[in-house]
Amino acid sequence: MQQKNHSHHSLSEVHQSIDTTKSNKSKWRRTLAFFGPAYLVSVGYMDPGNWATDLQGGSRYGYQLIWVLLMSNLMALLLQNLSARLGIVRGKDLAQANREAFPSFINIPLYILAEIAIAACDLAEVLGMAIGLQLLTGIPLIWGVLLTLLDTFLLLFLQRMGMRKLEAFILALIAIIGISFFVELVLAKPNFSEVASGLVPHIADNTALYIAIGIIGATVMPHNLYLHSALVQTRKIKRDREGIKRALKLNFIDSTIALNLAFLVNAAILILAATVFFKNGHNEIARINDAYLLIDQLLGSKAAPILFAVALIAAGQSSTITGTLAGQIVMEGYLHLRMNPLMRRLFTRLIAIIPAVIVILISGENNVDNLLVFSQVILSIQLGFAIIPLIHFVSDKKTMGEFVAKKHIIAAAWFITIVLIFLNIKMVSDQVIDYFSQSEHLLGKAFIILLSILFIALLLITTIYPWIKKQQLTPTSSLHQEVTTLAPIANNNYKVVAVALEFSQNDNKLLSHSIGQGNKDTTFILIHIVESVSAKIFEHDSDDFETRKDKERLDEYVQQLSNLGFKAEAKLGYGKRVKEIVRLVKENKSEILIIGAHRHRGFKDLLYGETINAVRHDLNIPVLIVNV
Repeated sequence: MQQKNHSHHSLSEVHQSIDTTKSNKSKWRRTLAFFGPAYLVSVGYMDPGNWATDLQGGSRYGYQLIWVLLMSNLMALLLQNLSARLGIVRGKDLAQANREAFPSFINIPLYILAEIAIAACDLAEVLGMAIGLQLLTGIPLIWGVLLTLLDTFLLLFLQRMGMRKLEAFILALIAIIGISFFVELVLAKPNFSEVASGLVPHIADNTALYIAIGIIGATVMPHNLYLHSALVQTRKIKRDREGIKRALKLNFIDSTIALNLAFLVNAAILILAATVFFKNGHNEIARINDAYLLIDQLLGSKAAPILFAVALIAAGQSSTITGTLAGQIVMEGYLHLRMNPLMRRLFTRLIAIIPAVIVILISGENNVDNLLVFSQVILSIQLGFAIIPLIHFVSDKKTMGEFVAKKHIIAAAWFITIVLIFLNIKMVSDQVIDYFSQSEHLLGKAFIILLSILFIALLLITTIYPWIKKQQLTPTSSLHQEVTTLAPIANNNYKVVAVALEFSQNDNKLLSHSIGQGNKDTTFILIHIVESVSAKIFEHDSDDFETRKDKERLDEYVQQLSNLGFKAEAKLGYGKRVKEIVRLVKENKSEILIIGAHRHRGFKDLLYGETINAVRHDLNIPVLIVNV
């Protein structure tokens, strides 16, 4: 179920959940409290999509594309720090800032593109985990894809454990990936003088360009820019000049360490592919499965392919967690809608699974790795739509104040953006020219032309709009709003108060709170929903034992309240709890509803349902929730 998100905080359930200001902690511990967000972001830089592009680059071109990895890492470091700066200084994530700065005709396409980017990223993780499971267990790939649905529940469990536990879990997975590839490199014994030659920029042909853009797309991911701007807000900091400066500095250190670790992992994959495959004449390795099988043969170690598969599963699992968080940020920031975490996870995962299953069923397992590389190219194409608004926001003196990004940093960011957009346009235009020369489908050509025009138009509007409209739109939610003069405040003495009773020892607490909302002239509507089988089938005509007994209990409560001098009426509902509570409240023109909350969590929410959230979103009156 979707709900209006009334919280203005990004990832509100963990917003400022880690306090870095506690004076009773040592300076060292307060410093360490800042470290964590960048590691969650970094897993997106070593996911299975990176593996596919790194393996293809290394096996086809040896060490030639290492410079692309290094360049991508430097780009990522700059852009992620701009994202963190936005979150720390303005207290907003990128999606929230976009919603404030752009009109809906820009924001809706930006939201759709962000969701597509997250789906493309999740597609890579689904395929990577499925391939890893297949390599370890031998199960068919399609079953591995379907099994990835189960990790939905792992994310929910980790979220309930708290942010630090989630970060620790991600760090453990990163350690597994790093150690696995360190061992692989030791076994492969690459010539590091030859590796260094790959740092000289060189693009051999169009295929190399396609793979290079895939590497950039797999490294600098759009959803990570949304994610980082939100994750830094999980730290509670002092909102003065020194506090913000300290947060920016420590987050820069956090990002530098985390992203350089991700670079080393990616470099290790590419170097491994170049040493083991390219050097031995296997320069057509395009499938992760082939890499797994050849590693066993060429390295002569049974442990090497097992480590390869385990690292692949760890990479997919860690990335899928952060992808889901990014989806939550994007949906809440752009649409002000919050989806149940379980539903959000399933929604994202199903969007990724469906194309994977279709490709496997139609083309077989051999084309899965091409789908992986294609998913990373999709990410790269959409990068401009995340980077351009980000640069506008962090260079805005009005909203960033003294923490506005330096001019040379902004210049570098614009240069990176121009390079990325140029490479993407060149790659897409080459693909389109090939298609036009080989295809005679006029409808297909017309569709591509229309899509290209819309793409370029949106890119131009996104770039130019903030410059044309110097004054930002009125913020929908601001971290520090102007203090307004309060209107005269009066006590509410409601004339009609509804209270949902459950016939337990909690009723006394609920009625006490109800009486506190009214006076002797108030009418109290006592509500109870009969949920017996008879009530569900016959509703008002139900006359089973439970219905009669519930009616007697309500009448008894009415009598007791009357004896105390209060006016009360008994109202029974039948069958569906939420629907009936809402109906009775509205029919009796109640001005406030008092309802008890049992604070169920996890599977109890699924078992008992989430009555309160459903009820309060169907009513436009105050709802007083009493923890019982």
